Amino acid sequence: MTTHDDSVSPIGQTDAIRHDNLLINFTTEFLRVWDTSGSRAKPAAFWRPTPAADVLPGYFPLGDVAIDHHNNITERHVVAVVCEAGTPSADPGKGKALSRPNDYELIWKDTGAGSRKDGAIWRPVPPEGYVALGSVCSDGYEKPSLNAVRCVRADLVIASGVSEPVWNDKGSGARQSVSTWSVVPPSAPSNVIHLAPGTFVGWNSHSRPAAFLLYSLRIEIPLQINPRPGAPILDSAVSPSSQIPEISTHTARLPWFAVKDPQFSRREQLRQSPFYLLQRTDQYQLVCHRYNGENQNRTMRWTAPRAQSSEGLRAFTNRTSIEFGAQWKSNVSRPFLFSARLNNEFTQCEVHSNDWLNSTPIEIAAVMAKNSSMAVYLMQSQYTLLRADGTHVTGAVSYTDANSLHFSAYTLPVPDEPILPEEEPQAADAIDTSVADDAITQTPAPTELPTATDNAP
Repeated sequence: MTTHDDSVSPIGQTDAIRHDNLLINFTTEFLRVWDTSGSRAKPAAFWRPTPAADVLPGYFPLGDVAIDHHNNITERHVVAVVCEAGTPSADPGKGKALSRPNDYELIWKDTGAGSRKDGAIWRPVPPEGYVALGSVCSDGYEKPSLNAVRCVRADLVIASGVSEPVWNDKGSGARQSVSTWSVVPPSAPSNVIHLAPGTFVGWNSHSRPAAFLLYSLRIEIPLQINPRPGAPILDSAVSPSSQIPEISTHTARLPWFAVKDPQFSRREQLRQSPFYLLQRTDQYQLVCHRYNGENQNRTMRWTAPRAQSSEGLRAFTNRTSIEFGAQWKSNVSRPFLFSARLNNEFTQCEVHSNDWLNSTPIEIAAVMAKNSSMAVYLMQSQYTLLRADGTHVTGAVSYTDANSLHFSAYTLPVPDEPILPEEEPQAADAIDTSVADDAITQTPAPTELPTATDNAP
């Protein structure tokens, strides 16, 4: 399940890793409980993690640490310690994250081994619903204090396997046999880290444990998610700007032990950069802009390069150990054995995980309407790994999402034909042919004049 954490802790703050109401932190302080001095067995020493009360108040070990030598391991070794969170579980029915053991079962004691000091190894007996993540050693044959360690609620852990042996008492001459082992966590699912806490488990035989219940801590990777950029809109026939702002859309917070930092040793990481931020920014990249001024539709074709390269991704993984689309893990027990896997949506591996290795250009085709322009975009993501102080661990890696093609078209407005005003028809002048009776003037008959003749009177 993806964890959405709305607030990434401030730079330099060494917050504990939280899973529900369980807090996980780390200590380099130890108290020697017992060692094999004087015994005929190979050298070994058993140490109790002792987190300083002023630095990690309320923290408890999950078990003791077995080392195959007698040298002091304080400030040279790291182990996980746990604490009950100040706020309860999100599920009220689950109860507390931690509980002290109900009792201890004896696994082995060094009777007959000839050691300078008596010692014994015990298995914590957890309450119902809780599990023990390590064995406990005692100076002498009395049971350890019930406050020596804490058991963890069963839903906060994952069943695990046994790794390589740390030490066994072959040749000691003890009446009983014992071997000590480290735990190897299983493969992690998406957005989860499985962490072996660094404790040992004891087994009353020299043979490899069979059907033995072992556990690792289960940690969800906090992931902050912001909205992706909005799709660009073409609003004119002019070619748009290719300078589109990038937006931070995802930030995964990784604990120090899950990242390899070329600048620090493992122990230096705990103090200098207790966490790392893997940030993803998304940005629309302008592939091409075209204008179709013809009076008919046209099919246009483009070729877009991909930002990813197998060489770049391989270099990033080699420098940081972080994998995209697969789990990554530690193959050595110093400081921890773990397995981790990033969220598939974050790494864009949920559909085609091998696209990170595909550098083949993307072929694009589109039909453009007449008298229109079109812009084609692809989403490009960039991944950057930052230390707690904000400095870069290594160069960024980029990825082009071939499924993010976005087409934005703009059609030029067609000018309207001019409309002439209509002429109003002229009304013809009416001619009145009617004449009033009183308007008719009677013309008098002409007077008949005498006819002129040539005859004289």
